[in-house]
Amino acid sequence: MAPANRAVAVSHVGKIRSNNQDSAYAGHDLFVVADGMGGHAGGDVASAIAVNRIREADKEYATAAEAEFALQAALIAANSLLTETVFEHPELTGMGTTVSAMVRVGDQIALAHIGDSRIYRFRDGELKQVSIDHTFVQRLVDSGRITEEEAMVHPRRSVLMRVLGDVDASPEIDTWILDTQPGDRWLICSDGLSGVVKHDDMQSALASHESPKAVADRLLKQSLDAGAPDNVTIVILDIADTGRVDTLKDPVTVGSASAPLAFTTDVKPVRANRLPTLRLHPVRPATGPTHFEPQSEDYLDELIEEDERRARRRRLTWLIGVIVLVVAIVLAALFGYQWTQSHYYVGASPSGKVAVYQGVQQSLGPIALSHVYEESTTDVSSLPAYDKQLVEQTINADTLTSARQIVEQLTDASKQ
Repeated sequence: MAPANRAVAVSHVGKIRSNNQDSAYAGHDLFVVADGMGGHAGGDVASAIAVNRIREADKEYATAAEAEFALQAALIAANSLLTETVFEHPELTGMGTTVSAMVRVGDQIALAHIGDSRIYRFRDGELKQVSIDHTFVQRLVDSGRITEEEAMVHPRRSVLMRVLGDVDASPEIDTWILDTQPGDRWLICSDGLSGVVKHDDMQSALASHESPKAVADRLLKQSLDAGAPDNVTIVILDIADTGRVDTLKDPVTVGSASAPLAFTTDVKPVRANRLPTLRLHPVRPATGPTHFEPQSEDYLDELIEEDERRARRRRLTWLIGVIVLVVAIVLAALFGYQWTQSHYYVGASPSGKVAVYQGVQQSLGPIALSHVYEESTTDVSSLPAYDKQLVEQTINADTLTSARQIVEQLTDASKQ
């Protein structure tokens, strides 16, 4: 790829997945990332169909509004193709794909988005996410139920509420227009990057003055170094001027859309009289794991209720844990104190008498672990020099009886 290119598209299968279900396209004016789902037999097909259809919108537009409308129409058309493909090949039931796309028109960008792939804008040293994730946890964040930090580790963080696929004939697609300016750097990526590489690390990489290709390779390496549990797809566009100049000498397609679309089925296509618009739920399970769930209010309520139950269980677990810890500390303190009170020694009392002490000669902060148990009438000052030194330094005794015998011996010595 020539150094003059101001855009790039790269895709990698990652370290865990067996196939690449992502697709992406970087053209003259159009830039797209799609993250497919539906298991081995469906995710790659879904993203490839979507990108192959949407890239037909890579044209010159008179206005950003015209480009926005064309993008929305392209995504709706891609959704219809996915529905028709499932109709012809029932084994692909449940497949779907996210799509994040943008078209540059002069000093503006028209955007279209559905799912949890992301669109970022890097400007003046700050990286900002301009798309909104259509996920269950994002709903929880927006409603104030959880924080952004909690969303990163939430067990339902991969549940999508909106995608292109055979689940909705009229999916709700976010479209909008933003201004851009020379020096801006735009990033579109699948969650294989945004879900693994930290925001600050992405910002640091995009702040580099390196070419889009070098930056994309750096971001890809960071994801791979972090384990890359999912496919990683990155599209970067640099804005150098406000005029229309081809950002790529040749459009680039990567991921599953870069290979010929080929899939077979042992199931004979069935053409029944049915209305695809009524197929809001798959009639049979997907052939592999999927992270899409239907966007119905009943289902959302069930997820929220489930999350609240999980939160209550988590709080109860923490409470029980804290109680157990406190009880353990209290019991340890009690047993420890009882152990110290089974010891005795002989020393000088505050009044200068020879005394038997119960406990040990240590303290925990301001708390002394010993006290005067018995005080004799013998003055420490009346003892011979050697015995006086021993008492002042304290004399350990195995039992209370032994301590009393030591006091008697010292008393006798003081009278001699």
